[in-house]
Amino acid sequence: MFPGEGKRHGALPGRGEAGTDRPPAEGRSGGAAPRPGTLAEAARFGAATLLALPYDAVLPALETAGPVGSFGGRVLIDCTNAVGPGPVLTTGGGPGAARTFTAATGARVVKAFNHVTPAVWSRTPPVFADGPVAVPLCGDDEEALALVSALAADLGCAPLVAGPPAHADLLEATTAFLIGLWTSGRDPRAMLPPPAALGG
Repeated sequence: MFPGEGKRHGALPGRGEAGTDRPPAEGRSGGAAPRPGTLAEAARFGAATLLALPYDAVLPALETAGPVGSFGGRVLIDCTNAVGPGPVLTTGGGPGAARTFTAATGARVVKAFNHVTPAVWSRTPPVFADGPVAVPLCGDDEEALALVSALAADLGCAPLVAGPPAHADLLEATTAFLIGLWTSGRDPRAMLPPPAALGG
């Protein structure tokens, strides 16, 4: 599954009933509406899988799609936010979401597309007065990073490789901090001077 349309990359959304790999009843009605694939089909469709699910639902969904260990080598794009009320990270003092998924699956996980809301991704392209939205990417597989960078660029965004998987923990914490500012009506950009002003 790929985020958005970009340059018309193929996409297959996966849906399934709890504990099964069947589409829900409304998807089996035989009507004219497009029918999503099963979780197993969607999880292995194309060159990468976008984990567009709540954090706590990802591993159960992958287990429904097939043995978690069967995703070894697969490119998984983690756009989840393990954020609860506060906002606070629900991963506590342990590894963040991206490193948890990597350890559980053996997949080539890239943290990306998690730092803004779906309303931003629905813009075609997501470009504002200051330019295109930058997409931080965290991972340690060069091929996977190149693939996700190309997807971000095709969406009209500016890919920004931001470091190894450990930096995904920092990106997740930063996103939680940003959520707190945005939901309280404050603009995070106000605390960031232009790079030229920082000296050095």
